[in-house]
Amino acid sequence: MSFDSHCHITSDAFDEDRQEVLRRAWSAGVQGVVAISSTPDDARNALRLAEADPRVWCTAGLHPHEAGEARKGWDLEVGELLTHPRVVAVGECGLDFHYDFAPRASQVEVLERQVALAERYDLPLVIHSRSADSEMCSVLRGLPPGIRGVLHCFTGGDELLDAGLEAGWYVSFSGIVTFSRFDGMDQVRRVPEERILVETDAPYLAPVPHRGHRNEPAFVTLTSRRVAEIRGEDPGEFSRRVTENARAFYGLEPTGGAA
Repeated sequence: MSFDSHCHITSDAFDEDRQEVLRRAWSAGVQGVVAISSTPDDARNALRLAEADPRVWCTAGLHPHEAGEARKGWDLEVGELLTHPRVVAVGECGLDFHYDFAPRASQVEVLERQVALAERYDLPLVIHSRSADSEMCSVLRGLPPGIRGVLHCFTGGDELLDAGLEAGWYVSFSGIVTFSRFDGMDQVRRVPEERILVETDAPYLAPVPHRGHRNEPAFVTLTSRRVAEIRGEDPGEFSRRVTENARAFYGLEPTGGAA
């Protein structure tokens, strides 16, 4: 049992074999996946997948890389998508001051609009934060009451981890935990058992022994096993718990609606 809480299954990297990739995930014991969106158009593609398979859910939002070229009315499009029951979170949104593909002021404005959408529709936020720890800490500490979220693919510092935990947020770890130079093991151990998630972020960040190749949801089992090892927990029990955590975070039914 496992659950891929964050993957980009709509990526063109899967255009040739998307359904086969999902079949491999189900065969590997993955109970469900959340298809994370980067734009409203991407969200519509993800929603079509979610409508076709009860083990797939999706998000709607605008990635910080897209903030500089966001078309007028993008937030209205996202808001409309958020009314669909298969759309379970706002995002992927956040701040990326590493690549700076969009002006920082635009990233902040776009994130603020998505916080407002999360509050309006009572949905959690899926947050991308890279090289923006201080700014993201300020965002977390200034959130309206009741805003829920996850720091996805966490690679930040202790200050950001502390801010996320103080806010009652979830923290998710990707295949990076399997890399030989991964130095965040103490952070992995610090996340409370009821607020930890695992993800692939596929097609990116494939875990060892697939590093350097395309990632896919089936590989979340490798990440889960490594996180359990770091935390000194039984892999099977840990996998069960993070599956339950993913369902709780996204507000999914216990059965996940699986066929």
